[in-house]
Amino acid sequence: MAKPPQLPATTPEGECVLCAISAGRAPAAFVHEDDDFVAIVDLRPVTTGHLLVLPRAHHEDLAALPAEAGARMFGIAQELAAALRRTDLRCEGINLFLADGTAADQEIPHVHLHVIPRHANDGFVLEADWRIRDREELAEVAAKVHAAR
Repeated sequence: MAKPPQLPATTPEGECVLCAISAGRAPAAFVHEDDDFVAIVDLRPVTTGHLLVLPRAHHEDLAALPAEAGARMFGIAQELAAALRRTDLRCEGINLFLADGTAADQEIPHVHLHVIPRHANDGFVLEADWRIRDREELAEVAAKVHAAR
């Protein structure tokens, strides 16, 4: 399955498209709004009901997002996931997905969290080498991450 064309990351005026949406300068279908966050229906949904949760303040990636804001973003996503399950939309499960950086397929450099309703045979696939690693390799990785904290 081919990946759809990338959406523009900026408005014609050069503004971050997600900043423009959160400020009401670009169109979107809102499902949540507060002083710090908005959530919208994704323009290019994986499944019907696919939502994006984004901070109003511009933060390019997860590392730039303050920890309290990250917790709030995931809390909003949790609330919206529960709301999706209460709708009549097809939703047998939920994926939360955050692409952080271009290597992770982050298309717009404004941190945002996808809330994706899932159902059998919905076409959403994450492919990877899911093989089991040996315990020595896992311990080395754990030591590196622990030391970098």
